[in-house]
Amino acid sequence: MHHSPSTSYFVMLISFFLASKLLLFPAGVEGTIGVNYGTVASNLPPPAQVAHFLVESTIISRVRLFDADSNILKAFAHTGIAVSVTVPNDEIPPLTKLNFAQQWVENNIQPYTPNTNIVRILVGNEVLSTANKLLIGSVVPAMQNLHSALFEASLDRRIQVSTPHSLGIISNSSPPSTAMFRQGYDTYVLKPLLSFLRATNSPFMVNPYPFFGCSLDALDFALFRPNAGVLDENTGHVYTNMFDAQLDSVFSAMKFLGFDDVEIVIAETGWPSMGDSTQVGVDAKSAAEYNGNLIRHVISGAGTPLMPNRTFETYIFALFNEDLKEGPTCERNFGLFHTNMTPVYDNWILRRTTAAAAAANFHPVTCLLVITIGFLVLAINHHGEI
Repeated sequence: MHHSPSTSYFVMLISFFLASKLLLFPAGVEGTIGVNYGTVASNLPPPAQVAHFLVESTIISRVRLFDADSNILKAFAHTGIAVSVTVPNDEIPPLTKLNFAQQWVENNIQPYTPNTNIVRILVGNEVLSTANKLLIGSVVPAMQNLHSALFEASLDRRIQVSTPHSLGIISNSSPPSTAMFRQGYDTYVLKPLLSFLRATNSPFMVNPYPFFGCSLDALDFALFRPNAGVLDENTGHVYTNMFDAQLDSVFSAMKFLGFDDVEIVIAETGWPSMGDSTQVGVDAKSAAEYNGNLIRHVISGAGTPLMPNRTFETYIFALFNEDLKEGPTCERNFGLFHTNMTPVYDNWILRRTTAAAAAANFHPVTCLLVITIGFLVLAINHHGEI
């Protein structure tokens, strides 16, 4: 069948339009992007429905839980999604005894693996920021005992042990090249912690939040928008976003202790879609911008000025808006999705695998415009042939 040039142009236009919606992220994004699955919310969907939604409808291939909920672990069986479970902070001290750690693994890990792809046990969250001496002194021994329990169960090669940190562990983080861990924590906690991570081939996990370090004049810098950049005079590197500066501060602090070979994983980062009037950039547009730019950046392979040419395993905070959380408004509005699993904003997490799926996401007016232009092209072409 012969197609006129105009007809071909129309087909090309439609094809390009569809492709532009499909090629949002390169192949290989799966495996890099995870999400924090918090449950401090009302009207949460059943875990099995959440697991199905993540597999079928999103690019998310990793999930971090804030506990080891049995219903959620069962729901993720046979999905292939990599799951990280958490020992809540208040449950850490007993794990300094090996028999308690063995019991914890027996109760919370062994019934679910390998059907559920549990890849990490996280011992607490931001433990050093609690300033609780009992917790801080317990975290490394608890990690060592959990690893020993995994070894005895022949699970140590399948499941890593780590713990996420806030950036409060860093002192003098500007410029990034001079950053160090806070005095006291560096020698007594973080050096043995990093030694354990290196020995077990496990990552150092951090929770960088440019949102919390952001002022009005730094909003472009925080959101990965074009900006003048910030020069680190020691290295000559110019930082064009706050996220890279925060990560390189962590890297410099690790390097100062001699552990620049330990992998860094972003356990939490995100941006709220709503907040209090005193806060900067708390709206859906900024949240979409931050998370979209962040994902593109961490999977691009560009890395950071001090860690070039690498990707970063990254967990977005959070899967759902959590309306039962305490604190300022923003704390309840970090979610990518409402609890009915509709997007809070166009967050680019939804999977576009077919032209039909992409077309379903087009704005009706845009669709109508493209179709109308197409018919006009065909009509003009037909008129010219008569």
